[in-house]
Order: sequence, then structure tokens, then C-alpha cells
Amino acid sequence: MPEMPKLHLEDALEDSPQTRNLLSVFEKDAMVLKKYSMGLHNCCQRVMSAQNELCAATQSLSQHLRNYELQKFPLETENSILTSTLEQFAAYLDNISSLQQVLSAQFSETMMYPMTKAIQADLDEISTMYEMFQIATHEHEHAMTRFMKMPKKKDVQEVNEELYMMRKKYHQTSLHYYSALNALQYKRKCFLLEPIIGYLHAQRAYFSMGQETVCKQEMEEFLQNISASIQGVQAELQVETKKTVDLIDNLEQQSLHMYHAEPPINMPYIPPNINLAQKSGYLFQRSKQLIGNKWDRCFFFTQGGNLMSQSRDEVAGSLVLDLNEEGVFAEPTEADDRRNVFQLSTAKHRRLVVLQAENERERDEWISTLNNVVRDSGFVRGTKAQQQQQVKERLGSTSSQKSATSNSSPEQERRINPFDQSATDVIDALDQAIDNAAFIESFLVRFLGSMEVKQDRGEKLVHETIRQIMAARAIHNVFKMTESRMIVSSECMRLIEPSNNTVRVQFALEDISYWAAHHENNRLFGFITRNKGEGSYACHVFECNVSAAEICNAIGTATKMAFHALMEKKAAEKIRTLKDKEKDGAADENLLLANISQLEDKEEEEESLLSSNLPLSSDKNYMKLSAEDEQDMMDEMDKEMGELDIKPESPRAGEQTSAEESSGKSEQTKDDESIA
Repeated sequence: MPEMPKLHLEDALEDSPQTRNLLSVFEKDAMVLKKYSMGLHNCCQRVMSAQNELCAATQSLSQHLRNYELQKFPLETENSILTSTLEQFAAYLDNISSLQQVLSAQFSETMMYPMTKAIQADLDEISTMYEMFQIATHEHEHAMTRFMKMPKKKDVQEVNEELYMMRKKYHQTSLHYYSALNALQYKRKCFLLEPIIGYLHAQRAYFSMGQETVCKQEMEEFLQNISASIQGVQAELQVETKKTVDLIDNLEQQSLHMYHAEPPINMPYIPPNINLAQKSGYLFQRSKQLIGNKWDRCFFFTQGGNLMSQSRDEVAGSLVLDLNEEGVFAEPTEADDRRNVFQLSTAKHRRLVVLQAENERERDEWISTLNNVVRDSGFVRGTKAQQQQQVKERLGSTSSQKSATSNSSPEQERRINPFDQSATDVIDALDQAIDNAAFIESFLVRFLGSMEVKQDRGEKLVHETIRQIMAARAIHNVFKMTESRMIVSSECMRLIEPSNNTVRVQFALEDISYWAAHHENNRLFGFITRNKGEGSYACHVFECNVSAAEICNAIGTATKMAFHALMEKKAAEKIRTLKDKEKDGAADENLLLANISQLEDKEEEEESLLSSNLPLSSDKNYMKLSAEDEQDMMDEMDKEMGELDIKPESPRAGEQTSAEESSGKSEQTKDDESIA
């Protein structure tokens, strides 16, 4: 059987980034295994539910066959052959149902129980230990930070004991967590195979009781081989578990002196090793901010004559200082009233790297190792004994040395860097959208920096941002610039990694609000962009090999073409909307005319209906109505008007009908004539 991948328990206390990266691989493997195991458990549960349903359905069918004789069929005799036949079928179904119940019980014991036990006992335990490991890591970091912040004059016994407890707790938790992840590599071969072999065993027993078609020699050999393999894995797991328990005990005993950051008095003294050529470990590094200093904990190591640092989130280390430069020397110093501080100074660039170790032995070993690397590069002269004597003399003069500091001007704006230098989405720089662009130009630029600004436009704002970024680079001795290829098109603007066509960042043209070249240096230019969803603006500054005005003209041309294309699109959409409205209006007009014609036909029908019911004279010149005919006609009209949903209007108060008006008018005429 191939060797299982393992986490080295010896590296648990050091907790290096490499160990963390390897741990993340094991954690990801455990998460994928848990997800897959949950899916397998659901499939097994579905088989179990189907088997139980099959048992219940078979019993229901058997009972239903027996109920035939209880039915009162008018044309069926009591002692018919069909009744006895169905009774015999019911007996057969009872036997089959009994076999299915046995199969269901075997599924529960051999298939569901191992799967459920593995999920609850192993995978859920890994999840719980993961949370405990995170808590222990956080507590250890907090205790370490608190200890490192303690000034020299204060008593650190309480803080030291707290760090001892937290570091011991972290080490024990990580050891058990690592061992559980290692054991999971063995257990996966058991709990993924046991449910399947249990399922096949149950099916085999079921068919052997009913029919012999399943009892074949090749299946017997296969099941025996799988059973033997599982037994072998379980035996190896027992041996590995015993080895792991012994190793954990030994590591805990060997690591007792490492739990304290500052070794207590009752512990034996361990002198520093001043002959090391390589060293690695966690240190606190001082970095300057606008107000005061900041100390960050990073993992430092020497590699190829360089001092490297690496945070836990990084995959690879970054260069802190080139130890092969002339004039590099490490020596103890004092800074911010902290313990065990030392510095690396360079005579050429006047750079100063201030670091802090956990205890005096670690500090002396780091100083000796760094000076040994510098000595091996050839810049420190003298014999080895003289060099060691110089190192000891420098180590002994810690009380009279001060750390070199440099003052930087405070920044008025918050600096940002939107450009991802480690982008992972690699696509072709000229994709389909760029190929179809009506305008496209390419320029080689170098990124200088970005800064958040308060407005979205203004030439003075761009010039002031360029001045602040160049001043900040000069103060902090930042000379490195990221070279990119700027693709300006009528579709968008992109920054491309020239080596592998990686898209570092892409800006939509509608998000670019202003651009301008520097009024004194025509190789510098900047543009302002909108940050979507944040309501803020950022100014990005670049240096180019060509004239910056040429790039600004290209951005202007691209935005104009994009604006015209957008306006043409909106105009086309407006014309299309008007045409749709005209079509809808014509349809509404036709519908209105049809409704009017229907109303006219209905009015004619009402008139004909009313006229047909009028009692006319023999010559049809006038109506003749009696009191009964008038009442009948009014009732008929009210009925017809109710069917047509027509409500007759009654004269308003203070108004006269046409007959009353005419009668009133005739009476007024007679009075006038009599007066005349």
C-alpha cells in the first residue's frame, strides 16, 4: 500500500508559512471528503428508505389480496378458485416481505451505521478541532503581542505565564489537530468502502435466501479481497495511532523549554549558536506610519544571501534586505522601549531594518547568523576569530546604542493600490470585445501609485496628486515601478502584464471622469475613476515613454467614440419605441371604431325594440294609450333598459323638462299679448 501523506508534528509549534500552506491542503482535503461523504450518506439513506417502502408496499399488497374474500361480490361465490389462488399469492408475498425486512435490517447495520458513525465521529470531530485550532491560534497571537509590548521596566512574569499557557494550549491543540488530519487519510479508505461492502453483503444474503443467481465464486472472492483490504488498513491505523500517541508525548516533553518566550530562572541556560549560516523564525518588524510606529509579526528567513520575510497569507517570501551589499551589519539596539531589539543597517543606501526577537538568545542567534551571511559574501574582512570577537563586542554594547529613525511628512489623503500584481485570471489581451472596437491604441506605461481624491475632475487635482505620490516615493525610497501595457479602445481601457498577457485591471470608459498630463513633466499623467458602489474617486498616476499628451488624446478619442455609440444606441431604441407606440395606437383606433359601430348597432336595436312595442293607431299616425297600456309600456321599458344596463336620468332639482319649458314659454307669450 502506498505511503499516506502526513503533516509533520515536529513543525506544529514553529507554525511556519510552509506548514500553514500544507495544513490548508489537508483542511481542503477534509472539507471535500466531508462533502463527498455527506452525498454518499444521502444516497445510502435513499436506498434504505426505498427498501423500507418496498417492505411496506409488499405487506400492503399481501393484505389487499386477502381482503378479496371479504368483499361481497353479487356474481362471485364464496368458495371460488380465485379466492384460494389469491390467498396462496398472499402467503408467497408474506415470505417475500419477511426476506425484505431482513434485508432492511442488514442495510441499517452494515451500510448506514458505519457511514453515520464516520461522519459523526471523524468528520464532525475534524470540524470541531478546526474551530478549536483557530481559537488557540488567536489566543496565542494575542498573548504574544501583549508580551512583546511589555516595556523593560515592568514585571513580565504574569504576561510570560499567560504566554506559556497559551503557547502550550496552542501546541497541544495543533498536535492533536495534525494527528487527526493524518488519521483521516487512513480512515477514508474504511468508511468509504464499509457501506458499499455492507450493502453487497446484505444483498448477497438476501438473494441467497431467495435464489442462487447471486451466489457466484467471483463475487465471493471480490468481497473477501475487499474485506481483507479493510482489515489491513485497520491494522495499519492501529499501529499508526500508537506511534502518533508516543510521538505526541515525546514532542510535548521536548518542547517544554519553548513554551516560554523568556526562559524562566529555573530552566537550564541554553547559549546562542553563533556559527549558524541560516536561520528562520518569527520576528516583529517596525514600520513607520503617519503617527508613530507599527510592529508587525512576520516569518523571516535567510536565503541565498538575502533576508526574506513572508506573512501567513503569502505563498512565497519577499525581499527585506540584500545581505550581499557592502556595509551591511546587524547589531543590538533600542527602539520604542521594547525588549530584544536589533537592527540591520546599510552604509550605501542608509537603510535601517529594525526587528524584535522573543528573547535574548534568539536575538543573538539572529545577529550572528546575519553577520555570518554578510561575512561569507566577502565584505567583512579579518579572520574568523576576529569576526566573532567583533560580533560579541557589538552584542555587548546594546545599552549605549540608539535606533536610527527617519521622519516622513504626513499624507493628507489615503493611498490605495487597485492593481493586483498577482492576478490569476489570465486571458488574451485582445479578446472579442477589443477586436470589435472601432478605435484601439497601445502604450507602454509604468505605475507610480494611486490615491483617493474628493472630487471627480480638475487639472489642479491631478497635478497635486502627482506631486504627493512622487514626494511619498522619494521619502520612502521607493524606486521600483510596475511596467504594464495600456490598451485604450472605444470599449474599455485595460492594463496588461506584458510577459503573459495577464489582465491586471480593467476600467469602463464611463467610470473615467477626468485625465490630464503633468504641466512640467510630459512623461507623467493621471486619470480619475469612479469607485462603483462606494461613492468615492481615485486618481491613478503613470509614467510613459512617449508623450503623455498623446495618451490623453487617445483616452479622449476613445471616450468620444463610446459616447457617440451610446447616443446612437439610445436614439435607435427611442425610434423603435415610437414605432411600437404607433402600432399600438393604430390597434387602439381600430378597436375604438369597432366598439363605436357596435354601440350604433345596439342603439338601432334599442330603437326598433321600443318602436315595436308602441301601441299605434290604425293609420299609425299617433299613439293611443290607456292607463293600463301606459303602465305596461313603462314596465316593459324599465325591464329592457335594465337588461341593457341603461339608467334613465331624472330631472335635477330646480330644472324643468322640455314640456314644462315649452308650456311655461307659451303662457308667458299669452301674458305678454294680453298686456300689449
